[in-house]
Amino acid sequence: MLTNHLFTITTPLYYVNDRPHLGSCYTTIACDAISRFKRLEGKEVIFITGVDEHGQKIQRTAESNSISAEEHCNNISSKYSELWNTLNITYDRFVRTTDANHQNVVNQFFNNVKKSGDIYMGNQKGWYCVGCEEFKDISENTERPQCDIHKKDLEWRNEENLFFRLSKYQTKIEQLVTSNDFIHPISRRNEIIKFVSKGLKDFSISRVNVTWGLPVPGYDGHTFYVWFDALLGYLTATLNNGGEYKLEQLERSGWPADLHVIGKDILRFHAIYWPAMCMSAGIDIPTRIYGHGFLTREGNKMGKSLGNVLNPLTLYELVGIDPIRWYLLRDINFGFDGDFQNKRFIDLINNDLANTIGNLLNRTITMSRKWFNNKVPIVTVNGNELIKSKSVHTINIVRKELDRYNFLKASEGIIELAKQSNIYLNDNAPWVAIKNDENYDEVSACIYDVLESTRIIGILLQPLLPNLSSIMLKQLSYSPEKVWANDLVWGKLEQDIELPTPKPIINRLDTNIEI
Repeated sequence: MLTNHLFTITTPLYYVNDRPHLGSCYTTIACDAISRFKRLEGKEVIFITGVDEHGQKIQRTAESNSISAEEHCNNISSKYSELWNTLNITYDRFVRTTDANHQNVVNQFFNNVKKSGDIYMGNQKGWYCVGCEEFKDISENTERPQCDIHKKDLEWRNEENLFFRLSKYQTKIEQLVTSNDFIHPISRRNEIIKFVSKGLKDFSISRVNVTWGLPVPGYDGHTFYVWFDALLGYLTATLNNGGEYKLEQLERSGWPADLHVIGKDILRFHAIYWPAMCMSAGIDIPTRIYGHGFLTREGNKMGKSLGNVLNPLTLYELVGIDPIRWYLLRDINFGFDGDFQNKRFIDLINNDLANTIGNLLNRTITMSRKWFNNKVPIVTVNGNELIKSKSVHTINIVRKELDRYNFLKASEGIIELAKQSNIYLNDNAPWVAIKNDENYDEVSACIYDVLESTRIIGILLQPLLPNLSSIMLKQLSYSPEKVWANDLVWGKLEQDIELPTPKPIINRLDTNIEI
């Protein structure tokens, strides 16, 4: 395997305490867009996603529903895989931490860490949040403290656990997190730098009295702390390539991951604990961590108690795939918090997709069919260089921004090209010029130029809106190749080929619809 042509990307392994929500969709759609882009750029991609299925929170949730933890996990895990398939997510590996092979990988990893002298038995005492599955840095004398995230009372714990010597890696982690490449965006990097500067403390990696977890080999009654177990799921998924599940095979299987995409709430586990664990086990650390923000709704945090949670499957059934992808990628600055607004959602879909892009394609094909025997015109004179140069410029902008995971600017670039193409069409007014036979050649060139710019728009939309892109290109009678280098060249649209009757590429959303 040529690793320089390989790109390994992961979503978080989603915690199956409950079914997937719009936030998990956002992360997964972003990873899907990156994966599609990398493939189009000629990379071999390993796109990993999956679920984290252990821990006391799941154990208690299952008990509250009078079912086994296994039954609960099977039910919720299937919801994730089914939703990703519905949303046409092009993942390569789906890992469950209840998979038999995962226990094997965890045991190997633990033994390596133990051989490094980084495991010891100690006493863990403090306030614990079951929802976060972590101890909080709160004074012992605090009366009835609550978790800031879950707004529930913390539980006092005093138990004997196995510990990992995180403090041993203070200097190495400081050097890692202060580098410019490891943590993105800068605001997240600064958060971690501040945390690390306070001094890293050893953390417990086992729990007692938690039956729903992987047993720690050689330590009766201990199960692995859910975060120690879950992070290793990335390795299990990487090794799921038809070979043996041995850590020695990681490098030739696609490790280290080039990119972990996660929510900012689990940044510390990925940017500090995880690389230190890898260092201890003698395994390469991931190349980059990207922590994105949270989604709110109309300025308010989404929650069951507020009744404002957006069910992604319900949203899909209401509007389809393209509006969901476009809004999440087009309107939210990746790496920062985003707010889902009903009116904004409708306006973006209608203005960007139905009007600016859809109308451009529809009316240009209609004119071409009407004046050129249902075909793409044959061009005998040079068209205006303006639209060609704008298209070439947009190609460069979009590729650069997608390479930086800046979906917002990439989307803006595509929309700007569509707007410029509409302006070009209006300025040339071919519906007026065609009335004079002497203008036939110039009209041919004008129509071809706009058809070609819409082809480029369709190609550039492939990673962001694969479904809509396919609809556009079919209407242009263009069959894209698998690598962008072959498609993103001006003049690839074949002349004198038949164009089908145009249809709307997307249905306009009712302005009164309630999402």
